[in-house]
Amino acid sequence: MKINQLKITSEKTILVDISFEIKHALALVGQSGSGKSLTLKALLGMTPPNLHVSLDIEDTIDQKMISLVPQNPFTALSPLTKIKKHFTLSQSKITALLESVGLDSSLVDRYPPELSGGQLQRVVIALALENRPKLLLLDEPTTALDPKTTDTILKLLVELQKKMGFLILYVTHEMATVAKICEEICVIKEGKIVEMGKTDDILKHPKEPYTKQLIEANFFNRDFRK
Repeated sequence: MKINQLKITSEKTILVDISFEIKHALALVGQSGSGKSLTLKALLGMTPPNLHVSLDIEDTIDQKMISLVPQNPFTALSPLTKIKKHFTLSQSKITALLESVGLDSSLVDRYPPELSGGQLQRVVIALALENRPKLLLLDEPTTALDPKTTDTILKLLVELQKKMGFLILYVTHEMATVAKICEEICVIKEGKIVEMGKTDDILKHPKEPYTKQLIEANFFNRDFRK
């Protein structure tokens, strides 16, 4: 899937102007305010009305074929609504979907506050896969989770991708998690891509000072530089 150009402007100010290709699983990494979230909103058709978006995608895809796994599973679901009521599928299909993400079907009659963070994130992933998307957007999906749960969720996403065949665009500033799910990285700064390439190459041999700063800022990435 090729994004030949994504341009987001506010009056005469260019906020994002990027091009990239998602071959399998691509990470879009950068500091807060770099344009990552705006990119996701543009792909979902959810940018604020005061912004102008120009999007050229070299693929047959529309917003209905794109799903999002949001940052915080604790705020993604209505706390007063049972799990099954969040879905639009039949009971049997909900059960099958929950089982595909490693959850027991008995959870359908429980409320979100009764579930752990890991369970909630699995429910959110199941919801994102409800319409069998062609592209799955991951918006810092492990930020609210502990390290052990983070590893479990990332492994689950890799397994689901193998089974269902969707593409992944993983937006994060946590460089330590990128190698666990993505083969390629795009580094974004102030709405521009400053470096892109194979994950292993960039983590071990970053060329741009900005990329080096992102890696150095993450304690776990010291292992990547050995």
